[in-house]
Amino acid sequence: MEKLVGHRPLAAELSRDDAQVRENIARTCDRVEAVDGEIEAFVSEPGRRERLLAEAEAAASRWPDPTARPALYGIPVGIKDIVHVDGLPTLAGSGVPAEALAGPQATVVDRLRDAGALVAGKTVTAEFAVLAPGPTRNPHDTGHTPGGSSSGSAAAVAAGMVPLAIGTQTVGSVIRPGAFCGVAAFKPTFGRIPVDGVIPNAKSFDTLGLYAADLAGIALAAPLLCDGWRAGLPEAGRPVLGVPEGPYLAEAGPEATEAFAGHVGLLEAAGFDVRRVDVLDDFEHVRATQFRVNRHELAAAHAVWYAAHPEGYREQTVKAIGEGLEIDVAEYESALAAREAIRAEFGERFAASGVDVWIAPPAPGTAPEGIATTGSAVMCLPWSFLGMPALTLPTARPEGSLPLGLQLVGAFGADEELLAFAAEVEATLDVQRR
Repeated sequence: MEKLVGHRPLAAELSRDDAQVRENIARTCDRVEAVDGEIEAFVSEPGRRERLLAEAEAAASRWPDPTARPALYGIPVGIKDIVHVDGLPTLAGSGVPAEALAGPQATVVDRLRDAGALVAGKTVTAEFAVLAPGPTRNPHDTGHTPGGSSSGSAAAVAAGMVPLAIGTQTVGSVIRPGAFCGVAAFKPTFGRIPVDGVIPNAKSFDTLGLYAADLAGIALAAPLLCDGWRAGLPEAGRPVLGVPEGPYLAEAGPEATEAFAGHVGLLEAAGFDVRRVDVLDDFEHVRATQFRVNRHELAAAHAVWYAAHPEGYREQTVKAIGEGLEIDVAEYESALAAREAIRAEFGERFAASGVDVWIAPPAPGTAPEGIATTGSAVMCLPWSFLGMPALTLPTARPEGSLPLGLQLVGAFGADEELLAFAAEVEATLDVQRR
């Protein structure tokens, strides 16, 4: 798996030499052609190689001086197919005509291209980033789901097709696929990356995120994409880690519970201050409130498209839209008010706990068998509901088992601190992985 930085600093190599960029494009396209027939992470695109070479030539003309090239120069990036990219159709995994869904290029793509990145192609999404899975399979075992809805983005990085990919999360659609596919995944604080040019699921929760092989790749790309990134923070040191005891953590299955206990034990043995804190005791209320807001906003977002092209929607999406139509404006507004109250209460308890970062399993277990569903997002739900930044780190696993990882969650707006703290955790977990 190619890395943006680290033992093989791909980003630095490409910025120095355009011949290396062309060679890397060839490697990327060769890899896609070799493995994507089985994985199906990318939306099919005739002429991908020629388009990428043309993009690389344009980038070389834009930045002729190798010493003045931006941080992602020549890096191929996968873009989830609900994100508009100039020159590529957006289908959102649906049967709705591309011309009906068309729109201006997303700001996140502008930022990637301004950073020198090349769009490797559109990656497969669950239909409209809701429930109906795409054809993507888990690179670690093609008999299992890669997770969703950002299925293709996570699988493309895990299969070594691209070193960086973009996804979105409304409930668990960045973190869960990252965990299932054994790569690093980061969902920033709600609103840190503009979502214009992205087909909405639920406007109150939708958040753009990213995938890389490891945390170093995330740390290179995140400051280029997030609004107002604060550089040059003081040394973070070791964080106080919080285990969110209670009904939320009880949602993890036996496999995830055992793995999480092992991670906690390893961190405690390494000297981390790990505190068990009773929080989210109103988890069922959180879940119900999230559902009402999400479904109402989904139905509103699709009112025009669904009315014009009902035949382009799959059964699971139609059902979800129907559930949203049953939630009236008064119930929706009541749910929004409840969300604000829950956020305020949790914020107070978070501050009083002395915790810097919450840790939890990123999913109830490893990737389920088959691709009829994308697995449960329950372990990501409260953090998306609260708008907090989250990431998952790959962790060691028994031979022959599927990946799972460890989820870390920071305070609202403290994305920079979360990544710094996560580096301390990753360094400890890496000892176990070697």
